[in-house]
Parts: sequence; C-alpha cells; structure tokens
Amino acid sequence: MYAAHLAAAQSHGFLSPTGVEIAFVLVGLATLGAALVTVTTRQLVHAALWLVVALGGIAVEYLLLTAEFIAWVQVLIYLGSVVVLLLFGLMLTKAPIGRSPDADSGNRWIALAVAVVAAVALVWVVVDAFRTTWIDLDGPVQGSTKVSGEILFQHWVLPFEALSVLLLAALIGAIVLSRKDNPAEDGAPGAKKGQR
Repeated sequence: MYAAHLAAAQSHGFLSPTGVEIAFVLVGLATLGAALVTVTTRQLVHAALWLVVALGGIAVEYLLLTAEFIAWVQVLIYLGSVVVLLLFGLMLTKAPIGRSPDADSGNRWIALAVAVVAAVALVWVVVDAFRTTWIDLDGPVQGSTKVSGEILFQHWVLPFEALSVLLLAALIGAIVLSRKDNPAEDGAPGAKKGQR
C-alpha cells in the first residue's frame, strides 16, 4: 500500500499537476479575486454578495481536499447563516443600498498594512504549527464526519456554542437598532396634540 502511494506521489510533480490540483489553483484564484472585491467595493450589499462567492469558493476547496463534512458545514453555517445574518443586519439598520461614501474611512493604506501583517502572522503560525505533522494515509480520513465530529464535540464545543450566542446577539442588536423611535419622525412629545 505504501509503495502505491509513493509511486503515485512520484508520478505527479510540480510540472505535471493533476486535474484536482489545477482545479484547486483556479478555484483559489477565483476565491482570492472575490475576497479582494469584497473588501474594495463601496457598496455594502455588493460586498455581502461577493462574500458569498468567496465563502462558496472556500467550500469548493474543502471538497477538492476530500473534506466533505467541513465543506458542507461551510455552506450551511457561513453561506446559509452568517451571510443571511449580515444581509438582514444591513436591511434592518437601513444601510444605504448604493454607494456609501460614509462607510469609507479613508484609511485604506493602514488597513492594507494591517491585513498584510495579519496574513504573514497567520501563515507563520500555521507553518510553524504543522511543520512536523504527518498524515497517516492508512488511517481514517482527516476530513471525515467521524473524525471532525469527535474533534468538534470533544475539544471545540465551547467556542462553537459561543459563536452561536454571538450571532444571536448580533441579530437581536440589529432588530433593536431598527426599532428605535426616530425623534425627527415622531416630533416632540405633545406636538400632535397641540396641532389638533
């Protein structure tokens, strides 16, 4: 079995990629493009819709890595919940649909510098954490439902539940903000009685 894996690994190199590797790179480039459009567009609704494309691309990448459970969790939670919650928040808080110059603070270069530093730190942490990690090809698939469920509900159940409470609090906050009385529309107390 090991000899078959070794022969398959040696038959495909950097200059002879497989179809899955080519698809992985192409989907990754499309996802990166969608993410860049998400953070550079000045229309909030367009940003949310491009975020759908970016998160969908990440789900496809998980499928190409044979992590089907993580891919469908990505679709159900991020595409089905987080983006819908974001769109509801935009609608409930009466955010402008078109271009919104008020949403741009003018700190693009500072934001770009922070993003580059965060990306470098993230890559460094991931490479340092998994430098000596080896995957047992004869063991259970790492992205399978069984392995992912055991890891999630044994080690990550508290952050998982905390995230759901955070999303619920964000939705309640959006509803509260949208239902506040507007003094300009209602007028001063007793103004309607005086007009009668």
